[in-house]
Amino acid sequence: MATPTTAADPQPVGLRERKKRRTRDALVDAAHRLFLCHGYGRTTVDEIASEVEVSQRTFFRYFANKEEVALAVLAEAEEAFLEFLRARPAGENPLEAMRGAVREVWQAVDRGQDSGPAALELFELIESTPTLLAAHLRHAIQQEVEVARILADREGLDPAVDLRPRLLAAVFGTVVRISHLAYAADPDAHRHSMDGMLALIERHFDQLGPALAGSWR
Repeated sequence: MATPTTAADPQPVGLRERKKRRTRDALVDAAHRLFLCHGYGRTTVDEIASEVEVSQRTFFRYFANKEEVALAVLAEAEEAFLEFLRARPAGENPLEAMRGAVREVWQAVDRGQDSGPAALELFELIESTPTLLAAHLRHAIQQEVEVARILADREGLDPAVDLRPRLLAAVFGTVVRISHLAYAADPDAHRHSMDGMLALIERHFDQLGPALAGSWR
């Protein structure tokens, strides 16, 4: 599965790094296949490593535990989102910048073969696995703090005094999550195209209204 940061990063890398990246991606893919087939709780680290024909020691060079490998794709997507958000045009208002950044992330995902459908399957796995959902929500809180910091920097605000950056970051994260869940739950969704996913996210954002969407300056 091509990850968002891989698809979004055009910088050349050396042979050693490419080999490491292939091994890491293979472990992520194997873990997701096994989780979806046998369940997260029943899948062991040994089984994931065996699927890729590497040792358990090699697995632990890349990931601390099963939880980390299960959330690896989302973690990379979150990092890509932060990079895209920092790079958005300065003239965009905060919500415009966030919409543009999340669009870039999903477009990067769509460039990877079968990455979009696999990402949606991953959301379903996380939502149905209490351990993973708790970990994902912890990460989401950390992500909100960083997003709020970026928005505050863009707007020249002090996030400790002005509550709008943290509020928008929290609302934004919720909108994206419910969009993913709604799309994944739709039996008629065209899982092999991200156009429907992006359209659904955009419709959810449209509901936020001018209070958050307007300029803060």
